[in-house]
This record gives sequence, structure tokens and C-alpha cells, in this order.
Amino acid sequence: MSSIRRPLQTAWLLVSPVQALLVLLILVPAVYIFILSFNRSSFGVSPEFVGFDNYIAVLSDGRFWKSALNTIIVVLIIVHVEILLAMGIALLFASGTPARALMLAAVLAPYAVSEVTAVVMWRFLFEPDIGLLSQALAFLGLPNLDWAVNPTHGLLMVSLLSIWLNLPFTFIILYSARLGIPGELYEAAQVDGASPWTRFRQITLPLLMPAILVAMLFRYIFAFRLFSEVWLLTGGGPARQTEVLAIYLYLEAFRYNDFGKASATGWLLVGLSLILALFYLRQLQKEMFNAR
Repeated sequence: MSSIRRPLQTAWLLVSPVQALLVLLILVPAVYIFILSFNRSSFGVSPEFVGFDNYIAVLSDGRFWKSALNTIIVVLIIVHVEILLAMGIALLFASGTPARALMLAAVLAPYAVSEVTAVVMWRFLFEPDIGLLSQALAFLGLPNLDWAVNPTHGLLMVSLLSIWLNLPFTFIILYSARLGIPGELYEAAQVDGASPWTRFRQITLPLLMPAILVAMLFRYIFAFRLFSEVWLLTGGGPARQTEVLAIYLYLEAFRYNDFGKASATGWLLVGLSLILALFYLRQLQKEMFNAR
């Protein structure tokens, strides 16, 4: 019995520094923010317990709901367009595209670009007067993206930028899953006379579904926390019309110094993410283990 306990004790000893780091950097701040969400707090003012007043104030704020609506719109665009693009590119690579190494480097290149650099590039490319892509749109007879003054165009610009930045992440997940599908399945289906669409619907899509759900789960959670692209590109403007939940939280905390309200917003954001995560984890469990 002691011979069994010794390796377990050694294992716990080896992982204890990492566990302590996680507790200090994640659990302790999360608990503090949770406690702060029930207090009125600002610079130079002692926290005062107010119960659910902060949550009521947030949920009764029209700007919160506008930010939530913008977040949902952007998240739906980002996740679904990104999944479709990543799946298409993954299937293209798996089918034997020429110059695969060069094409792979091109697809993964956005991962090497920082968010600040990406925003600067996109601001220049879509500058209404001299931007290269703006001029290309004008040449094709298409309207410019007036992202600095038109909230709809601003949200579209943010969505496109986020898709471009994070497409490599989704692509890697789906491409790895596609490479794991045995080629014998496609050979047998082809011998049986199955069309390409039938092979995709009956073989590729069902076997890729767990990877698709994993990719969507991570991208939904990350997209809900969208901040840098919006803040660096539009700053939430004009008139806070492109504001998302993370920007709303930031302004409440560091512009209006209302730490209690910002903490409540943060936990509401966490709650939305957890609800979404539970749904996708349940779906993932069904796909992988046929659970009911």
C-alpha cells in the first residue's frame, strides 16, 4: 500500500507548483472579483456592501444590452464564417492542393501577426480615401466600408479582422481531425459508387463533428471576450455604437471607476460563457460517447 502512495505523493509534489500558480493567478482574483461585485467600490472609497444592486444596475442599463447585442452579432458572424472557411480550407488541403507547404504557410501567417500590427494594417488597407482594399472595392463598384462612422460597417470590420486573425487556430483543429480519418473509408465509399457530396455527408462531416464542436466551443468563449480588435479599431465608437461587453466592462472600471459594476459585468460575462460551454460540452459528449 505504501508503495502505491509514494508515487501518488511524488506526483502531487511535482504538480503542486502549477496548482499553486493557478490558484494565485486565477482562483483568488476570481473570488475577489465575485465578492467585489456585491459592493460599491471606487478609487479612494472603502467597499460598501450593496447586495445585488450592481447586477440590477447593469441589467437595467441600456448600454449593457446594446453591448450584449453587438457581442452576439459579432460572435455569430465570427464563429460560423470562421468554421466554414476553416473546414473548406482543411478539405482543400486534404484533397492534395499543389504547393501545400507554401499554402500552409500563407494560411498560418496571421498567427505570427500581433493584434496591434493587424489593426494598423487593416486600418491602412481600408482607409476610405487611399486604402488599397477601399480602392479595389470602388473599382468593382462596391461601397466602401465606412467603419469609422458607420456602426454596421465597424462591426463588420471587427468581425473580418477577428476571423483573419483566428482562422489558423480553427483550421489546425479541423485539418488535424481530417487527417485522422482513415483513407480506406473513402476508398470503400468510392467503390460503392458514392458521390463526393455523399462521401462528405456520410463520412467526413460525422467524423469531423467532435472537432467542429471543440473548435466552436473555444471560438465562442474567446469571441465573447473580444476586446483588442474593437478597442484598437473603433474604440467602441462612434457614440459607443460598436461597443461590446468587454469594452463596456473596461469603461465601467477604468473610465467611470465603478469597480463593483464592472465586477458584476465580468461575472455576467462568465455566466454567459459557462452556459454556452455547457451546451457545447453536452453536444460533444453525445457525439463522442453517444450519451443520452
